[in-house]
Amino acid sequence: MPELPEVETVRKGLEKLLNDFYIERIEVLKERSIASNGGSKNFIDNVKNSYLGNWERRGKYLIGSLLTKEKYSKGFLVVHLRMTGQFKLLEKEDLACKHTRVRFFEERGRELRFIDIRNFGQMWHVPSSRLIPEIVSGIKRLGPEPFSDDFNSHYLEEYLKKKTRSIKSALLDQETVAGVGNIYADETLFDAGINPKKESRNLKSNELKRLCNSLVKILNISIGEGGTTFSDFRDLEGINGNYGGQAWVYRRTGENCRKCGEKILREKICGRSTHWCPNCQK
Repeated sequence: MPELPEVETVRKGLEKLLNDFYIERIEVLKERSIASNGGSKNFIDNVKNSYLGNWERRGKYLIGSLLTKEKYSKGFLVVHLRMTGQFKLLEKEDLACKHTRVRFFEERGRELRFIDIRNFGQMWHVPSSRLIPEIVSGIKRLGPEPFSDDFNSHYLEEYLKKKTRSIKSALLDQETVAGVGNIYADETLFDAGINPKKESRNLKSNELKRLCNSLVKILNISIGEGGTTFSDFRDLEGINGNYGGQAWVYRRTGENCRKCGEKILREKICGRSTHWCPNCQK
């Protein structure tokens, strides 16, 4: 599943390439892609005849503002890519591939296409009269953003002080911190020198400080590289990320640690493949 760096890369692409993209027509080819009330009919009626304005990201959700021609708010277009959702911008209308789920057509002829092989991605229209978490319930359960002032070692110490589950499990929980998934949890814990199986409540203050610093560091590096090559992720221009070639532990089972030379281990933790160095993360 695309994680925070991949979603942030898509957000940047949407904002850069869809400047003054006016949605004249919409085709919904898969009803399950529309999650807001009223299904595809209400979605189309509310979203068409809108400019796509600024794009924001909350966790792994993309939030685009919708504007009238007079630049008044028409609400928001909210998207979750899930496992394989991706946007593709076409300079002119073309035949849809079999995995195309939603098509947005511009009055000048361009097409913004939502492609989703696994078909788990979802879209919502949120009217301007409603708060986004009222319609998209998953957003209200999200923890702080890693780059926000709310995410710090004091917050983690308070939040995790009674948690018996592993720190790897805690990082994957979107209520702990928004946007982190399997790849960057493994990479962060390696950078911080923390064993992924350690109980969350047993982390010391200095470990929590290292964890916060490492998470921000790893995410910043990956955003700069456009995400990871390990997922099915592609940006709007069909290019995948470059972070995969730099990974320290993720998917390097049995290979030598790039710091100490020890063999990288792999084990299922909370149902997810977890990679770590037994020497650097004792």
